[in-house]
Amino acid sequence: MVVMQEYYVYILASKRNGTLYAGMTAKLGKRVVRHKNGRGSKFTGDYEVNKLVYFELCKDKKTASARENQLKKWNRRWKIRIIENFNPGWEDLYNKIRK
Repeated sequence: MVVMQEYYVYILASKRNGTLYAGMTAKLGKRVVRHKNGRGSKFTGDYEVNKLVYFELCKDKKTASARENQLKKWNRRWKIRIIENFNPGWEDLYNKIRK
């Protein structure tokens, strides 16, 4: 029996309308903690991009990877629009997903 692992695609921000970062992971809570501790990636650490403002669940790694690549190619205006539709107040969603 093959067990499919769910993956998340997410966007972090330094602040409202600030620097953005898109990524993917199987363990969203743990990954966000790494970003908050400055160990998620060099980019997010250097620019203090650690506020979870958007995420979506994907059925598998291949789908998540394709969606992450799509988001990374989007222009800034499109990314801001998806964030504001999902999270109009740009609040840090980490506490809502933490389990």
